[in-house]
Amino acid sequence: MAGFNYFPHTDQDIQSMLNRIGVNSLDQLYADVPADCLYQGQYDLPEAMTEQQVRDYFEGLAALNPRLKVFAGAGAYDHYTPAVIPYLTQRSEFITAYTPYQCEISQGTLRYIFEYQSMICALTGMDVSNASMYDGPTAAAEAMRMMVAQAKKKNTVLVSATLLPQVTGVIQTYAKYAGITIKEIEASQGQTSKDSLEALIAQGDVAGAIVPSINRFGIIENLEGMAQALHADKALLTVYCDPSALAVLKTPAQWESDIAVGDGQPLGIPLCYGGPYVGFMACREEYMRKLPGRIVGQTTDKEGRRAFVLTLQAREQHIRREKATSNICSNESLMALWVTVYLSLMGPDGMKQVNDLCYQRAHYLYAKLLETGKFQEAFAGAPFLKEFVLKPLVPAAQIQKKLADAGFFGALETPEGYVSFCATEKRSYQEIDELVKALAL
Repeated sequence: MAGFNYFPHTDQDIQSMLNRIGVNSLDQLYADVPADCLYQGQYDLPEAMTEQQVRDYFEGLAALNPRLKVFAGAGAYDHYTPAVIPYLTQRSEFITAYTPYQCEISQGTLRYIFEYQSMICALTGMDVSNASMYDGPTAAAEAMRMMVAQAKKKNTVLVSATLLPQVTGVIQTYAKYAGITIKEIEASQGQTSKDSLEALIAQGDVAGAIVPSINRFGIIENLEGMAQALHADKALLTVYCDPSALAVLKTPAQWESDIAVGDGQPLGIPLCYGGPYVGFMACREEYMRKLPGRIVGQTTDKEGRRAFVLTLQAREQHIRREKATSNICSNESLMALWVTVYLSLMGPDGMKQVNDLCYQRAHYLYAKLLETGKFQEAFAGAPFLKEFVLKPLVPAAQIQKKLADAGFFGALETPEGYVSFCATEKRSYQEIDELVKALAL
């Protein structure tokens, strides 16, 4: 085995295995493969490098990636991550933990999952939370299936035109292969139209509706009366939320929603080329048995001590496939732990401060961009927290190039021709002024 210093098998080991299966050499394992399919030449492999050379090589590749200051949102937000979170979550007992099937020896894992569920319920106002989904879009799609399963004889789900496009796309994919009909609720002045919702309900066969708390234009939606209109027709309401913003906005429970879903990424999970994320899903207690994923509950052991158990797992791994609410597996709980540590560190006051800082910076940026004369208001007076859209008076591609050349990422274009910006607590007033200056040139 010369040249393979890191392979654990000796020549004697290999020969013993070959003898066991009745062949004389490794080449004989490929005896049935046609000769013209076997590569006979020498592999064009690069010369070996030292450790330092390998480090330099990959650092050179990494340097090719542009490092831009993020002034974009669209469902992925550049919030501050306390340094202690990666330190704690990379401890060996967390990073190597798997599904806690044996509850008696998985109390640590079960405890933080229980705490995660409790915090999601506190944010949303809902009774029960699972732990957890892949991301926000899959959580929304599972909510669609959950509403249809609850309705039994109704097969239509209404989806707001103001939902994020990636959320709508996943919902439509799930619906196509589940035989569910999707109808779009129209937008009016950048928000979900209650009149359109009521008109669609009147057409019949509506199992439920999915609407955003903060929509793709950054507008904080007014959901007044929507739950009542749906409930009057025995349909359900799902609200898609930014969990960070729920610290200061009306909760889904206050809107009388039945299900709350969204992406936990804004809760301190860094941006990293699309993942990993963590979808959250919570509901009222009466719908708990339709909730996909797993639910951890609290109990006591035979000595009366506090303990945790897997209470409900309504997915195909544990019950018959045809009876499963969902065939999705739980999100890796490492991200649920990440969110739990973040919320524990921030607390209610810290979460409110994050939103206050986002609000101040976003509104400052909004005013400064209008002063450049290169934008017009898209939805004058519409309430927003950290993200907004404007109507550009010059091509969006031109704005994006100027920003990128100056070291900024923003001005994402919407299908309507607007451009969106986002300012979180990580963005300073100096950075905002530099961005605006770059556009003014």
